[in-house]
Amino acid sequence: MLRLGLLAAAGRRLAGPRCSGTRGSLCGAGPEPLGERGLPSRGLVLKTPKETLVGKYGEEAKLIYELQDQGGELLALRYDLTVPFARYLAMNKITNMKRYHIAKVYRRDNPATTRGRYREFYQCDFDIAGQFDPMIPDAECLKIVHEILSDLQLGDFLIKMPWEEVRSEMVVEKGLSPEAADRIGEYVQLHGGLDLIERLLQDPKLSQNKLAKEGLGDMKLLFEYLTLFGITGKISFDLSLARGLDYYTGVIFEAVLLQQENDHVEEPVSVGSVAGGGRYDGLVGMFDPKGRKVPCVGVSIGIERIFSILEQRVKASGEKIRTTETQVLVATPHKHLLAARLKLISELWDAGIKAEMLYKKDPKLLKQLQYCEDTGIPLAAIVGEQELTDGVVKLRDVATREEVDIPREKLVDEIRRRLES
Repeated sequence: MLRLGLLAAAGRRLAGPRCSGTRGSLCGAGPEPLGERGLPSRGLVLKTPKETLVGKYGEEAKLIYELQDQGGELLALRYDLTVPFARYLAMNKITNMKRYHIAKVYRRDNPATTRGRYREFYQCDFDIAGQFDPMIPDAECLKIVHEILSDLQLGDFLIKMPWEEVRSEMVVEKGLSPEAADRIGEYVQLHGGLDLIERLLQDPKLSQNKLAKEGLGDMKLLFEYLTLFGITGKISFDLSLARGLDYYTGVIFEAVLLQQENDHVEEPVSVGSVAGGGRYDGLVGMFDPKGRKVPCVGVSIGIERIFSILEQRVKASGEKIRTTETQVLVATPHKHLLAARLKLISELWDAGIKAEMLYKKDPKLLKQLQYCEDTGIPLAAIVGEQELTDGVVKLRDVATREEVDIPREKLVDEIRRRLES
């Protein structure tokens, strides 16, 4: 007899209804700030020619999943959502776009489930492509990260901006001497932030160097925008920060959790970075036949890593999670009322109400109500012999257990009113 293994493949997680409920609330918190900006969600292909990904990820390229179809074509699963997006822009000759995208990515990594590291996982990306005035798109990306992490209420967090990238830009692109750049690095290492930039601009030696003043002016401009956004308290330069992807060309950033809000958790999940991104002005040009560049900046939210924290929080608190989108359970208290349930649930479906019922002819009322509590269904529409005679439906608030008779013709309006309140 053939026996099939029941274990998930290494690096994947099989999400049950409870996990799906938590994940659903997490994904909802991500797109909300993005939707407020009128952004479309753009889908991208799962598989891509292998050469598309070669030379884009540096040492991380060893983590790319390689495939080969029946015709011998070399393919690869997407490592992230950034490179496919850049390829999409180049293929369609798009030079101006804002978008967000939530989808799975794949990495041939050593899984560490306690740290939220998997081989198959979700990411949420937000990108701005186009030629714009300096630092405005970059500031909005940092604002997006701040909004999403604040909405999720994960606890205190910090968005780190690496000095190493700024130093490289000053030395290579601006022509500043390494010695002068290292001196700036000493300042940044000690303090960081807008007050530091003001001090550097007043430094007698640096103020005499035109290129140094230009570089510091860009940093000051970014912090001025971040000040207007009210998020500078969460921004810090970090000398130790580095991201191992070849396509970054300018400022990069990374968000880390400083501590969990629930200190009573016995074994806090250590997930490291929960978001990261930066500027990749040259990536689109790698796919364009004529090498035409489209400046881009973006950020990626690590949904799976954040989910590990939320999942442990829910488990520790005993909080109940809705495992269904059902709004109303149609129930009956007596036997031989299956026809009444079917008729009522059909009326609710026709009105656009998300309703369901138990698939038994004569279920016990207690079992039906218990199902509501277990799955988080907020309302129960109960129809018995007396309700049929009186032309009403007994509407029950599952949380408070309060029941009230509603005329059948007003039931849909009453359900909508309660769901909206």
